[in-house]
Amino acid sequence: MKKKTLRDVEVANKTVLVRVDFNVPMDDGKITDDNRIRQAVPTLEHLIEKNAKVVCFSHLGRVKSEDDKAKLTLKPVAEALSAHLKRDVTFVPETRGEALEKAIDTLKPGDVLMIENTRFEDLDGKKESKNDPDLGKYWASLGDVFINDAFGTAHRAHASNVGIAANIAESAAGFLLEKEIAFIGNAINDPTRPFIAILGGVKVSDKIGVIKNLLDKADMILIGGGMSYTFLKSQGIEVGTSVVEEDKLELANQLLKDAYGKIVLPLDFRVTKTFANDAPSRIAAANDIKPDEMGLDIGPETLEKYQKLLKNARTVVWNGPVGVFEFENYRHGTLGVCETVANLEDATTIIGGGDSASAAINFGFADAFSHISTGGGASLEFLEGKTLPGLACLDDAS
Repeated sequence: MKKKTLRDVEVANKTVLVRVDFNVPMDDGKITDDNRIRQAVPTLEHLIEKNAKVVCFSHLGRVKSEDDKAKLTLKPVAEALSAHLKRDVTFVPETRGEALEKAIDTLKPGDVLMIENTRFEDLDGKKESKNDPDLGKYWASLGDVFINDAFGTAHRAHASNVGIAANIAESAAGFLLEKEIAFIGNAINDPTRPFIAILGGVKVSDKIGVIKNLLDKADMILIGGGMSYTFLKSQGIEVGTSVVEEDKLELANQLLKDAYGKIVLPLDFRVTKTFANDAPSRIAAANDIKPDEMGLDIGPETLEKYQKLLKNARTVVWNGPVGVFEFENYRHGTLGVCETVANLEDATTIIGGGDSASAAINFGFADAFSHISTGGGASLEFLEGKTLPGLACLDDAS
């Protein structure tokens, strides 16, 4: 599925609608991680250089009440974007109407404008999230070309991506979306081997599709995080009070059978009796977790084994931390995996967004990987082999 990209589109003097993903973490109105804004800069700078009139669309959080509007306005994001682009960004605190239309009409080539949080439209029947046809048509009427650069929402059919694309003359992928598809797509469909996947996180159910798809493509799947305990319990091993999906035990057992040894489970864990950073803990073998203990991180023997397996890898995809890395005493496994993958030579290394991306960035390895995805849910669905609506809606390459 080859799609038009930004390079294929003539944008000079045209009003270009750009779906970006500026759903950044906020604390008391201040951005705590601007990675998604920085990742969109190359596409926006290209449009500016080509004399386009740029109109940015993004959501921020989930807007469920009028009270959410004050907390979830995109005004601070527009200010941050202005700093990154080193030029004024006009912010319009509306998602439709005369004020927005006039502001767009007055744009000059090279100008940038950002409309208000698209999910403000969700207060009236979830018009954005449910891809209301009239809303998509209205937004499309505001411009000449649509560029989707929001990989983080590409797995959703919203009015601000699929809706606009269906009602505009020309649409294409931005540089970030193109990069995400190229890195993750090539890793899955044409990897340099050995290809090792590392899957962590809490739930097996979140990764079922990914595991099934990777069983046919990866040479090895290293398991960590909360899902480890569901796999172990499915084999009759005592896991104490560790997080377990009881309704997925049979599935986990079947996945292990289908894997024919490709799935590698932890050998030991750091366990404790209380979910707290400073609670007393010990290292326990996988078959030595007591009934009143829970595992919160992989142990040193597991980390050493995973490091040896990763040593010769030439393609690595990592999705999900292997422990509760938010707790300083239980981040050793995730940090160790992060350091190992980041220091691999002659390897394509990809982090599939979400918490593993946050961990790598927080640990100071943001520039040490071949690619860190900006989309958690989108990365998972792409790793599953699913078609992403936000990509499928764009014009095909000629």
